[in-house]
Amino acid sequence: MTRSAHDPAAFEIMKNALYKIAEEMRVVLAKTAYSPILKSAGDYSCGVFDRHGAMVAQGPDLPIHLGSMPDAVRAVVQTFGDDIHDGDVFIHNDPYCGGSHLPDVNVVRPAWSDDGRLLGFSCLRAHWPDVGSATPGSYGAVTEIYGEGLRLPPVRLISRGTLNRDVHAIILANVRTPDEREGDLGAQLAATLRACDRLKALASRYGTDTLIETMAEVMDYSERLMRTMLADLPDGVGTFADFLDGDGIPDDVDGGDAPIWIRMRVEKKGDRIVADFDGTDPQTAGPINAPLSVTASGVYCGLKTAIDPDNLIPPNSGCWRAIEVKAPVGCLLNAQFPSPVVYANHEISHRLADMVMGALSAFMPGQVMACSQGTSAILTLGGIDPRTGGRYVSYETIKGGFGARPNKDGINVIASGISNTMNTPVEVLEMAFPVRVLEYAINPDSGGAGRYRGGCGARRSWLLLENADATGALCMERMTSAPFGLLGGKPGTAAVVTLTTPDGATRGLPSKGAFKAPAGSRIDMITPGSGGFGDPSERDPAAVKADLVEGYVTVGGIRRDYGIDPDGA
Repeated sequence: MTRSAHDPAAFEIMKNALYKIAEEMRVVLAKTAYSPILKSAGDYSCGVFDRHGAMVAQGPDLPIHLGSMPDAVRAVVQTFGDDIHDGDVFIHNDPYCGGSHLPDVNVVRPAWSDDGRLLGFSCLRAHWPDVGSATPGSYGAVTEIYGEGLRLPPVRLISRGTLNRDVHAIILANVRTPDEREGDLGAQLAATLRACDRLKALASRYGTDTLIETMAEVMDYSERLMRTMLADLPDGVGTFADFLDGDGIPDDVDGGDAPIWIRMRVEKKGDRIVADFDGTDPQTAGPINAPLSVTASGVYCGLKTAIDPDNLIPPNSGCWRAIEVKAPVGCLLNAQFPSPVVYANHEISHRLADMVMGALSAFMPGQVMACSQGTSAILTLGGIDPRTGGRYVSYETIKGGFGARPNKDGINVIASGISNTMNTPVEVLEMAFPVRVLEYAINPDSGGAGRYRGGCGARRSWLLLENADATGALCMERMTSAPFGLLGGKPGTAAVVTLTTPDGATRGLPSKGAFKAPAGSRIDMITPGSGGFGDPSERDPAAVKADLVEGYVTVGGIRRDYGIDPDGA
């Protein structure tokens, strides 16, 4: 059956089919992956791309990958050009070739029609819990990307259906848990193969030319919707400045980590919007530097959330044609090789998505939300599992508060902003790794007060089992800069992380870097709450009392933040 790409019914069917292909990739990966961070928490993204590497469709995955996945596929196209064949598969994780950070590994597979024409690509970016380096989990505070683990430029993993065993062996020789990595890689291969089979079937049904034309039209459709929505919103200019806690590298003799400033200017005019980061601090010694594609991901996420709160615009490369992201070469947000980058992928993206809201509040106050937790709150643990005698690496991202909005409260203890990961069930975690989770609870009074309250953060505690010494690493922002409120809303609470060793000694852990945790140690984490929206004096007293009943606030917090005495009401 062949129909014109201009047939509205055929276009709608193929558009939805392309997005369902990306969704089906996600299902295949979840059903076949080995590591809990993939099969339970869902730290991966799936996409369908055209022949040039532009994203046509993305699954309901992680917004953090919106801006950089097309660059990752384009890197394969640019590297191999016409030397791409049916049965090939490519792999890479280089942040300076469109990757995000080294643990995010891209598997890119070309899709071919029955008559041997290139239709496009499927790409699955998955976070591997370990890619080498000196620290289990690959999250140490280093000063060059060379120390962050195995860096793969775009390379051919499979050639015309035959595995390149040399590349495969190099990968597995450089990770701490090779069996698990091999399983995760196999899941990525299966998911991308399923996507390419589906694309081939679409081409067989509608015709190769029609499918290729429709893929272009899907992106044009998103562009038209984005420009239409922008044109309906008020023009204006907004600025915002905020600071990061540091980069994990001490800046003074006492081990202090100096703050790092980001400065943003957003200008919206007609159907275009520009985010400019002139005045942002230079790239740093530690791994909080962001390549420009990572910066773009954070900006795109914040802008799409504000411009399209009902999620009517299909996310793809067409959306971003109306958006320009500018950052001086060599600054924190346009870092140059070989700057280390592992923290920046999520921490910078979180920060920029929140800062976009702060800047837009100057002229679009009804379209924005207060600052969310502003960090992925990463804790890695690694060592020898005494139950098996083998190595293990645990990687968790802990949830916090979701920011308050113009018409409703924030959400408690949920992945927010650029993230869309799930909780790893405690039972799965404890079966897989030599740890016990002693507490996972809502932290009351952590959401910022406001007409609408910010979402609460969490309290989380881990106990290392007997004979299970571990090397840990932490990557946590918002420990010194609390998540901000908007339009009179109060900030949420900042994060705190402590380590208590078996001898009873307790010390605070820095926001970033590795640490030793002897068997029997306890790690306690308080994740950030989120900012409130609007003046707290305007909050409905009934909502305050309901929060008390639910355990989201305490009597003392109500008196302090709202001036209400619940005992006397």
